[in-house]
Amino acid sequence: GLRDVYKRQYQRRVRGDYDDRKVVLQRAQTGYFVTIVLSQIADLCVSKTRKLSMFQQGMRNIVMITGMVVMLTIACALTYIPPLNVGLGTVPITFLHWLHPLPFAFLIFFYDETRKYLIRRSPGGWVETNTYY
Repeated sequence: GLRDVYKRQYQRRVRGDYDDRKVVLQRAQTGYFVTIVLSQIADLCVSKTRKLSMFQQGMRNIVMITGMVVMLTIACALTYIPPLNVGLGTVPITFLHWLHPLPFAFLIFFYDETRKYLIRRSPGGWVETNTYY
């Protein structure tokens, strides 16, 4: 049999262990790619303004919204269209795998909205001095 780094024994099956592990690796890589895309969309939203909350500013920039839709469309195409999968080695993932990055996106959003609130509350204070770009 085959042993992994944790000394676990794998029994050979008809399909073979390598193929199974390769698909699992490709799913993980696809999930990582989706996480990067969704985190970049969250970063784009919070980078819109330097001090105003996104709720104060709004989402009226049609070019930015188009860019976010294009990013999601490209991510879906690279994930679900078979000829495009070959380039990055991605495989189709379930809808549940698209939900895993959402806590990271919310964390980015929450952190930056809190930072902007603290900057507005005390201009020239510690938060503005150390986190304002």
